[in-house]
Amino acid sequence: MSRPDPIRIGTRASRLALAQTKWVIDRISARYPDMRVDLITIKTRGDRVLDRPLSTIGGKGLFVKEIEEALIRREIHVAVHSLKDVPAELPDSLYIGLIPEREDPHDVIISKDNIPLKDLPEGASVGTSSLRRSAQLLHQRPDLKIFPLRGNLETRIGKLDTAHVHAIVVAAAGLHRIGLKDKTTQSFSLDLMLPAIGQGALGLELRRDDKQTRDILAFLDHYPTRVAVEAERSFLMGLKGGCQLPVAGLACLKDGSIYLDCLVANLDGSTIFRDVLIGPPDKARELGVTLANRLLDEGAGKVLNDIYGEDL
Repeated sequence: MSRPDPIRIGTRASRLALAQTKWVIDRISARYPDMRVDLITIKTRGDRVLDRPLSTIGGKGLFVKEIEEALIRREIHVAVHSLKDVPAELPDSLYIGLIPEREDPHDVIISKDNIPLKDLPEGASVGTSSLRRSAQLLHQRPDLKIFPLRGNLETRIGKLDTAHVHAIVVAAAGLHRIGLKDKTTQSFSLDLMLPAIGQGALGLELRRDDKQTRDILAFLDHYPTRVAVEAERSFLMGLKGGCQLPVAGLACLKDGSIYLDCLVANLDGSTIFRDVLIGPPDKARELGVTLANRLLDEGAGKVLNDIYGEDL
């Protein structure tokens, strides 16, 4: 497919964001050897404000807003995001047009002396900036002390040597993408730690009026991942939720059905609302909304109301 101008792809400048975007560019170049692809790095608010936990900064889209603005201004054709950073609601002129095949969605713990979660000492300090992770950790181990941890993946790993933390919790997908899989102490089962909405998946955001770019890159879309993520993100939308909440969910396409497993927790992990819903893939979005309403009715609405400070 010919194209007179290069495809300009925007992303954050972290090692992980660049690795993810290079993965996309390599596949475009393999498909279209003569097509030029330019990589544009953009600093987001989440990259600039590093002295506070994400949950205290406020606002949605901390790692995507500035990239979306560049997309709207037509400075780039495509934005490559970690889907777990993308709010459920997008600007009207934009959409997640393509979702490649998902990486490992699990969370992992990296600890000093390679000690798994259950064997960490009483009152151990565990680093994470995620309310979702801290709530589930405290549900398993109420004695743990949560250390707010910010920065890129390498910086967080480095805190094991420079900060008073016994362990950190991060996404397996990030470690895999930057070649640090061997750092893992323990991969959490889904019973112990349900991942963030969209974790492990990339989202390629496009302008709705740019059909040419969508057609060129259509080969990158992976249907099983797409319908799974649609169910998860619809659950988040049903909760009116952003990315910095103790909310988790994972869907998979198995035997022709979508299996959607989601939870809402309070901040200290003492209360968790969790349920599973199964349905056809062409009803993925309805599935997410239905499960959100079910958990809200069971009491999750009060938990989120306490965090949001408003009625749901």
